[in-house]
Amino acid sequence: MSKLFSEYKIKNLKLKNRIVMAPMCMYSSDTSGHVKPWHIIHYASRGVGGVGLIIIEATAVEPRGRISDGDLGIWSDDHIKGLKTLVEAVHSQGGKIGIQLAHAGSKCGVASESLISSSSLQFSDRYQMPKAMDENDIKAVVDAFGQGAKRALEAGFDMIEIHGAHGYLIHQFMSPLMNKRQDDYGLDHNKGTKFLKEVIEAVKEYWPQDKVLGIRVSAEDYKKGGHHPSDVAEQLLLLEDDALDVVHVSSGGAHSQSIETYPGYQMSLAEIIKFKTKLPTIGGGLITKAETAEAYLSNDSVDLIFLGRALLDDPYWPMHSKVALKEEVKWPEQYKVLEY
Repeated sequence: MSKLFSEYKIKNLKLKNRIVMAPMCMYSSDTSGHVKPWHIIHYASRGVGGVGLIIIEATAVEPRGRISDGDLGIWSDDHIKGLKTLVEAVHSQGGKIGIQLAHAGSKCGVASESLISSSSLQFSDRYQMPKAMDENDIKAVVDAFGQGAKRALEAGFDMIEIHGAHGYLIHQFMSPLMNKRQDDYGLDHNKGTKFLKEVIEAVKEYWPQDKVLGIRVSAEDYKKGGHHPSDVAEQLLLLEDDALDVVHVSSGGAHSQSIETYPGYQMSLAEIIKFKTKLPTIGGGLITKAETAEAYLSNDSVDLIFLGRALLDDPYWPMHSKVALKEEVKWPEQYKVLEY
């Protein structure tokens, strides 16, 4: 059997293959943040297609944490019902589903919201100037992550991923390009991990020990003075030994930039993070071919492969990849005519 289609287990999460759907914002809710029919169709169809783990889009833990006014939310108990319906739809098709708990910080694009960040630095002319968070702001956001975890549990998600990447709030505390604080939340104190540690503690107050908790990180800031993979690995190593169960490696977002991309362009970053932290690692970056994914898994660069655009283009990428790797394909009963 190919490694891509071998099972993988983290704590109580047993995946039927190594394929992960990366969180990709659909901007398809409204100002309420509720799940809409689009979300059910979009995610459940990837369950039909055979994706092992679907991580849904960045889901805001408070209204001022939205990237846009079309983001999903988890800041209210009213969100639980729709999220539970989404979870049940994916489970009914044999998939596992995680949720990415997120806060945009200074990259909140909702005009009606007042922005907050680690420091009073405007991300770009597109965004308002944020307020540097005081202790009350920090406590409110940390508590919001905890309540988000509580709601995620009630909705039935299989895992939580904390969004610490792409220039959003947690990354704003972790990157020297964005964190200019001189207090305990600055980079001189535990390399900027105090805020992340408090978020993890709040999440773990509600999220069971046997369920998977991960983080998505930007392992490269692509700018002088910014972070590189070894820096991010060092930050993760400052956390408690059992703080996280898996790390999902991406890059960029700390400033406006163009990144040279190619199939697997982030894999070397993930490999460094995996080697230094010893954590199960999800890697990817413009992977479109099964053979490419198999090669990276076979040389132990990563443990799981994330796909983004490839799964937008083809919800049945896993099944087509089984054909490419000469694996037996079991199509849904309704699609038997497609069997090769």
